[in-house]
Amino acid sequence: MADRYQEQLQKDALFLCSDQHVDTELLDKLVLQLNRIYPQILTDREAQKFRNLSVPAVTRLAELLSYLQEKGEEACHEFYRALHLHNEDLYLSLPTRVSRREAPELSGSNPKVFYRDRCVFNDRGPLFFLCCFSISFGSGFNSLPQGGEDCD
Repeated sequence: MADRYQEQLQKDALFLCSDQHVDTELLDKLVLQLNRIYPQILTDREAQKFRNLSVPAVTRLAELLSYLQEKGEEACHEFYRALHLHNEDLYLSLPTRVSRREAPELSGSNPKVFYRDRCVFNDRGPLFFLCCFSISFGSGFNSLPQGGEDCD
């Protein structure tokens, strides 16, 4: 069964706060997203607290994550949505996202291979397509009536 967003955020919090994965600019975007779109999650007053530049970004981020976990499931879910919107690479590298992508590999299927194979339409390249198109287009003209022939 999938983890709840609060549990996921608890697992991802250490990763997010380490190695400066979330810089001041991204933190600001996340806070503004939560405040403007979901003021019931993050009020103006709370947003100002998490945007205070006199406090280090890592401290503000840790406090924001803790605050969101206390707010509940919806608040955590909206944080993930904001993170996905503003930094998809970071979102996809979260420990809970990586473990989800790798979980099917344990059961014998490899989604990365499936995805790559699914997206390859023609492995012969664009030149092959152009040749086929030219042949098809050229043969269409050969079947047209010539000169004064009747079309009926």
